Amino acid sequence: MATIPNYDRWQEVERLRAERNAVANKMKGKLDPSVRQALVEEGKNLKEGLIALEEDLVQLTDKLQLEAQSIPNTTHPDVPVGGEESSVLRKEVGSQRSFNFAIKDHLQLGKELDLFDFDAAAEVSGSKFYYLKNEAVLLEMALVNWAISEVSKKGFTPLITPEIVRSSVVEKCGFQPRAKNTQVYSIEDSDQCLIGTAEIPVGGIHMDSILAESALPLKYVAYSHCFRTEAGAAGAATRTLDMATGDLGAPAYRKFDIEAWMPGLERYGEISSASNCTDYQSRRLGIRYRPSPSEPPSTSTKKGKGAASGPTQFVHTLNATAVAVPRLIVCILENFQQGDGSIVVPEPLRPYMGGLELLSPKFK
Repeated sequence: MATIPNYDRWQEVERLRAERNAVANKMKGKLDPSVRQALVEEGKNLKEGLIALEEDLVQLTDKLQLEAQSIPNTTHPDVPVGGEESSVLRKEVGSQRSFNFAIKDHLQLGKELDLFDFDAAAEVSGSKFYYLKNEAVLLEMALVNWAISEVSKKGFTPLITPEIVRSSVVEKCGFQPRAKNTQVYSIEDSDQCLIGTAEIPVGGIHMDSILAESALPLKYVAYSHCFRTEAGAAGAATRTLDMATGDLGAPAYRKFDIEAWMPGLERYGEISSASNCTDYQSRRLGIRYRPSPSEPPSTSTKKGKGAASGPTQFVHTLNATAVAVPRLIVCILENFQQGDGSIVVPEPLRPYMGGLELLSPKFK
């Protein structure tokens, strides 16, 4: 890995610059001619050494920055070590529903309820895509509006973000748009990408900023589409998993997934993911805060006097999925199905669906 040699070269440049500045400061005073001459020679040698190193410093700095961005965050000491199978169950809520009839998966239910059109979408976009139709559209909008409403009550500021961002912002958030197996869609002949998560534009909203400690925490809930090259996948009883090291993305210090039981698929499916990224993203994005004074402001009338606030520090960023809409639609269809093929609309969503209580089959 070239990161360490490049870092050593960069440190050498910084060391020589510091020595050159120290020599220059020494020459400001009254000196013996022989001492001054020795300092002149030392400064000359340092300058020549710097010229050789500084010629490619900009390229070296850019290369070092790019390599450093590929280094993942550290992990919490309690994070399980291993692949996804090593993740630890931390909490279970509810129990799997028992059915007294033959259950159907979401595909069969969607066909009978006329909620999806996979055939037309395959012609238009390719496999793994779909049209939502009829009440499925209302259900998606209800989930979005319900989630934003509930989270806003907790003091979060609602946002609708840009869905195209600069690739540099994607990289600073810990994603690799240029990597071989990237899930990021890049726009040809530009430095822009489609976002795979609202985490990216939300993270960038305070890029290169110094915030007041009194303004923290800043809490946002954002609605966006998520463009990823991964194939679409589906996916009540729920459980919370402490995800193992092998399943953590580069920015995550620790991550918890919430999964819901999907009876038609006969497995649990992820419906939310919450990550603590510590200062991994904020260091790259340049988001700092200025600590509040440690004591009340001085009553002195002299300008510049008062309690010191101390050096700026990097904020910590955390993110979570409020609603993984497609998977929650699957979860609702499969868990709330009735023996006659209808679907009971969960009560919290009914006000957002015009009071609709039941989705009834249109085809058998």
